[in-house]
Amino acid sequence: MGNAYYEVTRADGIKIKAGYGVAATCEQEGCDEKIDRGLGCLCGATPGGDEHGCGGYYCGHHLYMSLDEQVGDLCGECVAAYRRKHPIDAT
Repeated sequence: MGNAYYEVTRADGIKIKAGYGVAATCEQEGCDEKIDRGLGCLCGATPGGDEHGCGGYYCGHHLYMSLDEQVGDLCGECVAAYRRKHPIDAT
C-alpha cells in the first residue's frame, strides 16, 4: 500500500504530502469540501502536475472526468485550457 503517503514536488518547487492517507481540503477557491490527496482527487495523470493537469487535488464537484486515461481527470481551469488546445470538431 505505497500510495497512502508520499511526497510530491509541484511545478512551483513546493513539496507537499500526498496519497489517499493524507487528509486535505479541495483546492478550488471557496470550497471547503474534505478530501484526501489520493489519485482519485488528482487533476491530471501525474502527481505534481503534467502537460494537461495542474496536479491539484479537488472534490467531486470541482474535478471533471476525462475519457482519456493519458490526460486524467481535470479541474475546471485545466479543462478550459485543454479545450483551447484541443477544440472539438463540430463538423
